[in-house]
Amino acid sequence: MIVRFLRRSLAGLFLLALTVGLMALAGSMVWTALEARWAEEPRQRPQRERVFAANVLPIQPETIRPVLSTFGELRARRTLDLRAAAAGEVIWLSDAVEEGGQVRAGAPLIRLDPVEAQSAVATARADLSEAEADLRDAERQLALAGDEIAAAEDQARLRANALARQQDLLERRVGSPAAVETAELALSSANQAVLSRRQSLANAEARIDQAKTMLDRRRIALAEAERRLADTEITAQFDGILSDVTVVEGKRVTGGETLARVIDPSALEVAFRVSTPQHTRLLTETGDLVGAEVTASIDILGVDLEAKGTISRESAAVGEGQTGRLLFARLDDAPGFRPGDFVRVRIEEPPLDRVARLPATAVDAASTVLVVGEENRLDTAPVQVLRREGDDVLIRARGLSGRDVVSQRTPLLGTGIRIRPIRPGNAEAPAEPETLALDPERRARLVAFVEANQFMPEAAKARALTALKKDRVPARMVERIESRM
Repeated sequence: MIVRFLRRSLAGLFLLALTVGLMALAGSMVWTALEARWAEEPRQRPQRERVFAANVLPIQPETIRPVLSTFGELRARRTLDLRAAAAGEVIWLSDAVEEGGQVRAGAPLIRLDPVEAQSAVATARADLSEAEADLRDAERQLALAGDEIAAAEDQARLRANALARQQDLLERRVGSPAAVETAELALSSANQAVLSRRQSLANAEARIDQAKTMLDRRRIALAEAERRLADTEITAQFDGILSDVTVVEGKRVTGGETLARVIDPSALEVAFRVSTPQHTRLLTETGDLVGAEVTASIDILGVDLEAKGTISRESAAVGEGQTGRLLFARLDDAPGFRPGDFVRVRIEEPPLDRVARLPATAVDAASTVLVVGEENRLDTAPVQVLRREGDDVLIRARGLSGRDVVSQRTPLLGTGIRIRPIRPGNAEAPAEPETLALDPERRARLVAFVEANQFMPEAAKARALTALKKDRVPARMVERIESRM
């Protein structure tokens, strides 16, 4: 046992000594290599100026009509609520009375039960006939009263003549005072009769006035009854489309109940809101709207519908919790549009002179652009941003007409940087990748390796298999696959 232990101890010491020796040899070799590296003279690599490729555009001042973009809602300028004027039962409906049904002006749509209205018309006509008869009777009484007055006046005239004769006889001492008194009494009675007949004439005239008033009332009552009878048939006052239809045949409706709504689809307007600065650009010097042209558009199942119009008015108040101004524009012809559509609105503003259009990426937050100068070096120049239209801006730049500016600024570009300008139409085409024509055996080997590779992402595996199935495969892809095999 002791001998075996000593043998194993000596073997361990030998291996430890060998390991230490090898480590010392490796350290010596590393140190020698470092000393040789440090002893070499440093190499001075020549520094080269880095030139960046950048897209540039020339500044070309022109007269541009800015377009203001916003969103709005379509509204109907002419609507009509079909209401029941009186309570009744619906006994008939037109075939057009349904949601979205098209109706014509004056065409009957709904009929209510007319029995009560017809009875009221018959009663009003009877009352009118009675009033006409009363008027005719009053007129006859007036004529009779006139005749009676004429007769009473003749009687009074005769009594006056008789009194005059008795007075003449008395003066000639032929008559007697009693005869004169009798004649005076008779004349007084005749005058009293004339006064009574005149009172009868006044009563006859008052009765005629009352009869005429009653006749007018009966005519008004008849017209009211006929109107109620006409109201049992509901019609549309203009051509349109029905909406919010709630009536059905046999339903009993109440007076004033809304049965449907008629909307004129040819009379539409769009309501849209703009900011206060945008609103000021649409005003004249006197503060009136300029009546700018408006285009409303909507995308319906891939079909872009457009309608032209003109700004007609603005809202009288801003509204609680709102900002800007609410404007309205009348649309001339808007086929396919319906009230409630959410549309995109483009307003043409008054034209601007001596302005240029550039991409928004060409101007930074400080309203400056990078101008290409001598030796294609960049310089910073200020510009005045007038409008922003989507991805473009309208600027006014004094002294920069015809000069090139960087269209897409990046953090690598700045003042003094030298660039390689890429102008529109002169962009360098990307180089075609080098391809290889593979023999069937090599192609099958590459396909099998890609399909069996479990560590390759699925997207990369699909692209590789698609490329391998083509006639020519990119050489870099073949190299990468074969380096992993």
